[in-house]
Amino acid sequence: MTIRHLAALSLLALLAACNRPGEAPVTAPAAEAEAAVALKAPAGVYALDPTHATLQWSVLHNTISNYTARFDKLEATLTLDPANLENSRITATIDPTSVDAAYPADYEASHAGTGFHSWNDDMANNAKFLNAKAFPTIKFVSTSVEPTGARTAKVTGDLTFLGQTRPVTLDATFNGEIERHPFAQVPAVGFAAEGRFKRSDFGMAVGPVGDEVTIRFDGEFIQQAAPAAPAN
Repeated sequence: MTIRHLAALSLLALLAACNRPGEAPVTAPAAEAEAAVALKAPAGVYALDPTHATLQWSVLHNTISNYTARFDKLEATLTLDPANLENSRITATIDPTSVDAAYPADYEASHAGTGFHSWNDDMANNAKFLNAKAFPTIKFVSTSVEPTGARTAKVTGDLTFLGQTRPVTLDATFNGEIERHPFAQVPAVGFAAEGRFKRSDFGMAVGPVGDEVTIRFDGEFIQQAAPAAPAN
C-alpha cells in the first residue's frame, strides 16, 4: 500500500470520527440573510449634485470590445417618499453636447473632411449619432418605481432620445444616506442605476457598433425642500 493510499484512508477515518453514527453532520453556520434596509432620509425634493454624479454608456464595438463614454452635464430631480417608495419619482435631463469619449488621437488628422474638430464634436453633432443641434436634450421621466429588495428597485420611465420616446427600465440600488450633508447641511442620499435599450428603437442606424446600449449611473442627491405642511 502506498503512502498516498494511507493518507486517503487516514482522511476517511478522521471524517468518520467527526460524524459518529446517529449524529448530524458537522456543517458551517448558515449565512445570515441581509437585513432589510429602510430609508431613513426624510421625504422631500432632492437635486442631483453634479460634482458627484457619473453617467456612462457603452456599446459593443466591432463585436470585440465595449466602447465606453460618458456625459459630463446632467441634471436630475428626485421626489422621494421613503415610506412609500412606489410614490417616488425622478426626472433627468442630459446635454448631448457634453459627451466625452476621452479620444486620445489627433481626430482632425485621421478624419479629414468630416467637418468636425474632435470625436466628441462628431458624436454630439453628427446627424448619424446624437444630432444635438436638432435634439438638444435627452430626457428621462420615471413612470413607476417597483421595490425589488432591501436595497433595490426597478424604475421604469419614458426616455426621450432623438425626438422619440420609448419606455426604459433601470435597475436601481440604494447606496446610502447621510442625515446632514457636510456642506449643504441638509439630508442627502446616494443611488446607482443600470439599464439597457436599443439604439434602433430610437431611429439610429446600426453598423459596426452594436445596437444595445448599456447605461450606468451613480450619484448623490441633496435635499432641496421638505414636503409642504398640510393645511389646517
